[in-house]
Amino acid sequence: MTEQPLQLPTPNAEVRQWAMFCHLAALLGLVFPFGSLLGPLVMWIWKKDVDPFVDAQGKEALNFQITVFIAGVICGLLMFILIGIVLFGMLMIAVLILTIIAGVKANEGQPYRYPLTWRPIK
Repeated sequence: MTEQPLQLPTPNAEVRQWAMFCHLAALLGLVFPFGSLLGPLVMWIWKKDVDPFVDAQGKEALNFQITVFIAGVICGLLMFILIGIVLFGMLMIAVLILTIIAGVKANEGQPYRYPLTWRPIK
């Protein structure tokens, strides 16, 4: 006999929506300085007790944005030898794409794990 994978219930529409907002709140960085960090942090703190799915996705979004911030600082330092300009551009494109993918997956009720992410918040 083969073992069936554990099927978790799909979160309801409101929970999925808040999880999506935790990811997409990072786009506030396009408008406000440090908005990419503060947006997911505020959303996660505000809604983490609503459902474990929102809590997990909020932590994942915040951990990703912390990783992106550190990578951005490194790119900033590397701009003195010009490679940082190219790396920063590639980083911003990847962040935009991954943030949108994460928001869509969360809205579908699927937990999303960002690749290459340091996870200091457990």
